[in-house]
Amino acid sequence: MHIRTLFFIILLPILLTSSIIPRPVEYTPAARQYKDCALGRVRVRTDRRCTKEFRERTAALPEFARREAYEIRIFPGRTCIQALTPEGEFRARQTLRKIALADTSKLCCTIFDYPRYEHRGLMIDESRSFKGKEFLRKQIDAMALLGLNRLHLHLTDAAGWRIEIKSNPELTRKAAWRLGTLYAEWEGKGYPFASEDTPGAYGGYYSQEDLREIVAYAAERYIEVIPEIEMPGHSMEVNRTFPEIACKDSTGRSRNFSWDLCPGNEGTFKLLEDILTEVISIFPCRYVHIGGDEAVMKDWGECVNCRRRMQEEGFTEVRQLQGYLVGRIARWLSAHGRTAVGWDEILETGIPGDAVVMSWRGSAGGKKAAALGHKVIMSPNTHCYFDYYQDLIRKEPLAVGELTSLHWVYTYDPGDDPMIMGLQANLWCEKVPTTSHAEYMLYPRLFAISEIGWTPGSYKRDPEEFRPRARTLLDVFRDLGYNTFDMDTETDFARGGFRRTQKGEIINPAF
Repeated sequence: MHIRTLFFIILLPILLTSSIIPRPVEYTPAARQYKDCALGRVRVRTDRRCTKEFRERTAALPEFARREAYEIRIFPGRTCIQALTPEGEFRARQTLRKIALADTSKLCCTIFDYPRYEHRGLMIDESRSFKGKEFLRKQIDAMALLGLNRLHLHLTDAAGWRIEIKSNPELTRKAAWRLGTLYAEWEGKGYPFASEDTPGAYGGYYSQEDLREIVAYAAERYIEVIPEIEMPGHSMEVNRTFPEIACKDSTGRSRNFSWDLCPGNEGTFKLLEDILTEVISIFPCRYVHIGGDEAVMKDWGECVNCRRRMQEEGFTEVRQLQGYLVGRIARWLSAHGRTAVGWDEILETGIPGDAVVMSWRGSAGGKKAAALGHKVIMSPNTHCYFDYYQDLIRKEPLAVGELTSLHWVYTYDPGDDPMIMGLQANLWCEKVPTTSHAEYMLYPRLFAISEIGWTPGSYKRDPEEFRPRARTLLDVFRDLGYNTFDMDTETDFARGGFRRTQKGEIINPAF
């Protein structure tokens, strides 16, 4: 064989994967390379028209992986796709798009591919800072290019109610606007809400029609949208709107600045069921996130209604009221054909039988939930919180928490327990007020989540091998109009995967 041809064949896998994130399960260079192997006309075989070989190769895959599996063969002037479903064809076309955008189209090869996990997600916090439809559409496009398939929208929290509820319009009228663009500014002023026409008011919300448009836009790209309605904690905006259902002290005075909903008041459940009835009419996704994190439970021990509920239920600890509320809402959702998802605190107060646990306080909660037979989504703040700094504080915009660099994120592995549905990146927005800042925090770290979620666990991930591929794709994202972190100015400390905790401790990289 001519040495030049041999060199090209050896180099081909490197060239081929230079732009492809997530890395394909399998790629094979063609035995013969041509001067120009442009993508050309695309032919598609789906379902029963697929070859016997392809159907046999995908037969043993989990159902979700079979849906998304595809094969691409690139020949001079033509490209062939095989996929069992339109979803698989879509994933194949996104891979072709990445190849074309990165100008690596002069390669003849075969790609065989399918995802590792069922859930490959991104959470965007719309309560603390409101971003709007155009921003969400843009991030959905990015998710599609990266093979992500679940968009989790954090729509309600103390800082703002962001979803129209027609049966209770006061929620948006009284709690969608506040004084203070940044969360800390609002907090420093004493948590003032405002009406839309108040001078200096900040906020906004999604109409139900807006959300249906977003759901449809995402569905066209095979992305499901999971709504989150926070309860019982993070709910001061609800108590401020409806003080009559807030916890009450012995004098009958409402604690309308309470952080938590009142599980002793039947009005709480009537309101939540009314809200969720409208939520599930908007979002067809099987899963509804109900929060469950960081309830302080301070007012429950003094509330006359909570004490009565505890007596009726035979509870001996105030914290059992959280399990009561979460369990009751989860059963309501189950009766309506939906499954509750909750942050890992729900493990501590009696988890409903079919609930999914989203592990955020590290991975321990997820491992415990899996051992108890619950499905799990890994989203640990140790690796998947993108409101954390991605380089040294002195050079970065305002953020939260510990240094969580691209290298560090890429070292995370959720594990192969069959109860683990997948993983998710979370972008909380207390300190991320603008769309450009949000994109800066997402990219390129979301590239790492994409590859961890898609590429088989048997593939030994190397951050140094990943880095040039991420750098190439970062240029593609910039050309598409995304604001990104600058990998070229990343410090050696962050690039090496070191991590400095909030206590100043330095952690060595996993690799």
